Amino acid sequence: MRALVLSILLLFWGGAAAAQPAPAPSEAARTLDAAARDYVALILEIGEHEDGYVDAYYGPPEWLAAAKANPRSVADLTQAAAALSDRIAGAPDADLDAMERQRKKYLLAHVSAAAARLRMISGQVMGFADEAEALFGVRPDLPPLESFDPVLAELETLVPGEGPLGERITAMRAHYVIPKDRLDAVMRTAIAECRARTARRIALPDNERFTLEFVTDKPWSGYNYYKGDAESLIQINTDLPIYIDRAVDLGCHEGYPGHHVYNALLEQAFVRDRGWVEMSVYPLFSPMSLIAEGSANYGIDLAFPGHERTEYEARVLYPLAGLDPATAEDGGRLVALADRLKPAEYTIADDFLSGRVGREETLERIQKYGLADRARAIQRLSFIETYRSYVINYGLGRDMVRDWVARQGQDHWLGMKTLLASQTLPVDLAD
Repeated sequence: MRALVLSILLLFWGGAAAAQPAPAPSEAARTLDAAARDYVALILEIGEHEDGYVDAYYGPPEWLAAAKANPRSVADLTQAAAALSDRIAGAPDADLDAMERQRKKYLLAHVSAAAARLRMISGQVMGFADEAEALFGVRPDLPPLESFDPVLAELETLVPGEGPLGERITAMRAHYVIPKDRLDAVMRTAIAECRARTARRIALPDNERFTLEFVTDKPWSGYNYYKGDAESLIQINTDLPIYIDRAVDLGCHEGYPGHHVYNALLEQAFVRDRGWVEMSVYPLFSPMSLIAEGSANYGIDLAFPGHERTEYEARVLYPLAGLDPATAEDGGRLVALADRLKPAEYTIADDFLSGRVGREETLERIQKYGLADRARAIQRLSFIETYRSYVINYGLGRDMVRDWVARQGQDHWLGMKTLLASQTLPVDLAD
């Protein structure tokens, strides 16, 4: 009987303990909650001064309506950003737990980037590396273009013949174009495979979904518009012929485990589970973009490691596109070599945006080091003119994410999931 009574008491005490309310948030935590609300307003109002600055928003619709109805001036927003930064910095670290301290750091970095963007909207012009560091939290190296010449020499052996290398590569790549009447089937099949490989390693929200659209007249090749509630709109630009290797690239980058998964996990982990409203808005020119673009590009190699991508393309996508699977190996080698040339774009963009190199020479450089025909070079230069130092987020971001994930342990999918559902900053990737 005594044992029975003791058991009942233990159950009662355990139940009573479990029923205790969670401790009230500290004053510092409440400061961050209020600052996060003001941060969202700041970003939404900046978006009224620069089209495209707000890449995604799925918070309360009345907040967006208020921003549209009465946006503050750029000067007032600049002052508000400075005051907000001071408020956030004033929250004592000692009164915050580990996640809250990272939240404080995250908010400070994003308010700083917003202040930098406001200065640019006001007319300030920064050097390429300074701008990248101010907006994205990373200072890129700008290697001399001649350092990429050994890669061009390797390409000469892969694509021998007469005439300029770029023209030979363009002629070779013509054999890898997805016919327009097969594009929808190829893209949907590739995205489905990217999703299946991701879903085996990362638990996705039950209601996650996307809509696929084909569009024209854009400076980019693909885009993900996150709508909230685990839903994305994925757009593919068909202005130029789409090569077969882009199917897996775009499927992983824009979808799984790229942008769609990143936004869905952030929404679940922070907005829904913790009520941290700052994650309901995505300012394009912010440290968030290096993590987003870097993880999306790394996700391609994560989902299709080693030879698996070429094998899958040859077995599934090439026949579906009506292309010769026997050419997949050469296509894969070309893609791998082209990837090593991508950092050249940082130097090309720096020289062009600073005015040191004119438009025609820049197009020639993009054709040479980007292995592009003139039409693609024009499209890429349009991207550089529109997004400027944003170009670093793809290659540099991918390398930083890859190295960070590798340091987390042998299970790279677990490292990727940890990153995607966190407020990790670019500066943290280097630690």
